[in-house]
Order: sequence, then structure tokens, then C-alpha cells
Amino acid sequence: MSSPRQSFTREAPDDRRQSLIEACARSLAKRGASGTSVRSICTEAGVSPGLLRHYFSGIDDAVAATYRWTGDRVQAALDGAVTAAAPRPRDRLLAYLIASFAPPIADPDLLATWLAFWSLARTDMAIATLHAEIYRDYRTGLERLIAACAPGDHRLTAIALTALVDGLWLELSLGDAPFTPREASALAERWLDT
Repeated sequence: MSSPRQSFTREAPDDRRQSLIEACARSLAKRGASGTSVRSICTEAGVSPGLLRHYFSGIDDAVAATYRWTGDRVQAALDGAVTAAAPRPRDRLLAYLIASFAPPIADPDLLATWLAFWSLARTDMAIATLHAEIYRDYRTGLERLIAACAPGDHRLTAIALTALVDGLWLELSLGDAPFTPREASALAERWLDT
């Protein structure tokens, strides 16, 4: 008796590349930068290890693409919060700030992946460059929202707010923070009002 033929659907190249990026993010979250390899990414994606090199020049290229994708996801969540906010400039600014304290940004897996990127930013020039771009874009968006509330040069205000949000986000995402997301939002709003 012959076994039934197993049918399969070939994924489109963009879909396969995206599944490898998402698998890389999961590997970074589970294993950190030092434990992420071509093999761990392909195991997460359920594909043979040779497939990664079809879409990326190597592990460094895959990690860089994953950092860009992760940064884009965070920015999309921030932009979505601003779009959903009331039209007053202050409301839009506050929405941008406090979006980091709720899903999909306040997420332990995202934090674990982000920590891997942060660790690589000190040793990998391509990741350091991406890190600088992602944070520059975040601060530029924040500066625009601040300027809509009060015209002027708000570079240092944006840097301070970024540090405040990063610290609160880090504590919330680690779990067991001594404050709630609502309290983090209130702290950001209070700092903004001063």
C-alpha cells in the first residue's frame, strides 16, 4: 500500500524571508545574541539551515533585518496610538509617550529581543548604525509632537522623555514593576506637564 502524497504549498519569497525574520526575533528573545545562530533561526522557522543564506548574506544580515523590522513594528504601534488619539497636540504627544506601556510594545518577548539588539550595538557597527537610526527617528517624531504643543528647539526635552519612557518601559516589560502601566502613563504625563 502506498502512502498518500503529501501536498505542500511553497511560500512566496517575501513570506519566507519574513518568516525567517520573525524566527530570528524569537531566537534572540529566547537565546540572546550569543545563542542565536543560523541553525537556531532555521529551527524556529521550521526550515533547513541552508535556506537562510538564500535570503540573507549571513547571520549578521538576518539580525540587522530583524532589528529594522522590530523598530518598524514599534514605530507603527506609536504612530497608531497617535492616529487614534484626540486631535489636540498634547493628546497626540501623550499617546506617543504612553503607547510604550501597553501591548504590543510592553511585551517581555519584545524586551528580550530588544536587549539582544542593545548588546550587539556595542560590538557590531551595522547594528550600532541601525540603533542610532531607530532612536533618531523616534526622537524626531517626539520632537515634532512636542513642537506642535510649544514651538522651539526641543531636542533635549525629547532626549529626556525618551530616557524616561525607556526606563519605565524596561521595568514594566521585565515584570513585577513597582508601578502599573497606568502609573507609568501618569508619571510621563506629569513630567511632560512640568
